[in-house]
Amino acid sequence: MSAPRGRGSGARGLVRLGRMSARGYVTESEATDSSLSLALAPALTPEGLTASPSFFHGFATEPRAVAQGLVALADITATRYFQPVPTTMRDPVLTAHGDRLRAEVFSADNSVYARLDLLASGLDGGEISYGTTNVDIGTAMRRTLAAITRNDLLHLDVGADGLTAATPSTSAVERPVTMPDRWVRALGNAAEVHASLAARFTIAAAPARAFVASLPPSTGSGRDGWLTPTPTGIRVAPRGSADAVHVSGLHRLSGLKRLLTQLQSLTVYGPRDGSAGGAAVEVEIPGARLLIALTENATRGYSGEGALLASLAATDVLDNAAVLSALLSFDPRIDIDRLATDAALSTDETRESLAVLAASGRVGWDLRDEAYFHRELPDDPDRIDGDNPRLVRARRIVTAGGVRRTADTWTVDAVTSTHIVRATTTGHSCTCVWYARHGSGHGPCAHVLAVMIAEGTAS
Repeated sequence: MSAPRGRGSGARGLVRLGRMSARGYVTESEATDSSLSLALAPALTPEGLTASPSFFHGFATEPRAVAQGLVALADITATRYFQPVPTTMRDPVLTAHGDRLRAEVFSADNSVYARLDLLASGLDGGEISYGTTNVDIGTAMRRTLAAITRNDLLHLDVGADGLTAATPSTSAVERPVTMPDRWVRALGNAAEVHASLAARFTIAAAPARAFVASLPPSTGSGRDGWLTPTPTGIRVAPRGSADAVHVSGLHRLSGLKRLLTQLQSLTVYGPRDGSAGGAAVEVEIPGARLLIALTENATRGYSGEGALLASLAATDVLDNAAVLSALLSFDPRIDIDRLATDAALSTDETRESLAVLAASGRVGWDLRDEAYFHRELPDDPDRIDGDNPRLVRARRIVTAGGVRRTADTWTVDAVTSTHIVRATTTGHSCTCVWYARHGSGHGPCAHVLAVMIAEGTAS
């Protein structure tokens, strides 16, 4: 089963917005005390573009947990954690993998990524299909979800026949919704950042609830610290220690409060080397998991991380990515070794090519499974260059013969200036203003990228 390239031209419900194909809803979501119908935009599925997708039709075994998890996503995507101001609510990206439903969002300021995994154990009476779409969780739907109790019989219809059917003659209300362009950039950077994190510690239900209850509200700010495991739970310490994970802006975890009574365990993820960097917290709830991941600094968004630049600069990476694209099939866990064999590529080439697909939002990283997973978004071959101007400048420098090497030093001639790039124990340094301001925290500068391309060391 091959994933579609999915350009979606000519399909009802698709409109072209610059370099992004944005999907609009063709019906409204419906909810009562006993049933829930989530409207879907046209979906990219293994069969191609489907105007009336059906991802699941059955019952939620844990209605309260499912409802609260969806509300938590709606809360997060409507919140601007840095300099809070009113914002327009965005709708989750939903991917069906056959064994689970994944709903993903970013906060309004792009500094928080959240994903709700609805597992097969939390769904009953139907099969989960395959595909990617947007889910409509409007204001009225959000209020209804918040009122659902664990005793309600919740029928979950994600794209049911008759509710999501789209024909030219329908009289249903269309609710146009667009995916923010920066979300696609952010999805790629998030995958790369999250792949560098590892589980540091896990705590049980009681201490997890105590920790979440102590978190500042979403409007709070200024609280940073190291989440440190103790015999009784988690302590926020001013300095790091074994297994501790640094969090910038503890208020960005406030979305977990929605699930306070549902928590079964809590796992904290941080950089493998124990340094301060990105962080993530994942909570287990009945039939589902919610992950909240944070950028290294509360003032930074995922769309500006630059984490993929080195991989995107690798030789032949675009051609190799096109080969991999035809082999993906909405896998919940991508087996890199199997994929490399199927594509006749090395493991390193496969990882580099997956980075290209991540840059188009087509693969993500699951911290629990420690593996990539496939999602399918509208394909845009110009996106990589448009979203990565440093990479474009670096290629121009190399094409113009602007890189000259002497031992471990390179002279890089840009259009209006010349800079010196040096090899360091952790990579490269540069004399440009951009590197002086950001270092390597936002990915390499254009001059270091040019050196990597010229030397064939980009990966």
